[in-house]
Amino acid sequence: MEYMSQEGYDKLVAELRELELVELPRVRDAIAEARDKGDLSENFEYHAAKREQGRLLGQIRFKQKVLENARVIDRSRLQADRVGLLSRIELTNIANNRSMKYMVVNPHEANLTEGKISIKSPIAQALLNKQAGDVVEVRVPAGLVKLRIESVEL
Repeated sequence: MEYMSQEGYDKLVAELRELELVELPRVRDAIAEARDKGDLSENFEYHAAKREQGRLLGQIRFKQKVLENARVIDRSRLQADRVGLLSRIELTNIANNRSMKYMVVNPHEANLTEGKISIKSPIAQALLNKQAGDVVEVRVPAGLVKLRIESVEL
């Protein structure tokens, strides 16, 4: 079972619809057009379109499977004072006094440029169930990092 935000669920549904209703018909049209050009054994356009169709079908199956197992989280049932899924946290790296802000999300919603980290990431795993004021040591590829939780909110 995959827990996710309503926003993440809606985004995944929109991506699936785009693939099924726009991209797949476009590729099927390209296959039909390439097929009409004759000999398929040496038809690059046909083989490229078939590869694209296979890639799209794989993406569609993957997104369908994620949505099949998805459960939208009821925010009212979450603890606002502890780090968990959908928590917005502000951290300070104790070594260099740099401040960071993240939101802990489902792995399918993770996007570091948007400040969304996966709940399965080492940092999120170390922060789970901690509160503002707690200091946490996290082993990351660069070594050991000490982080102080400045605030936790939903």
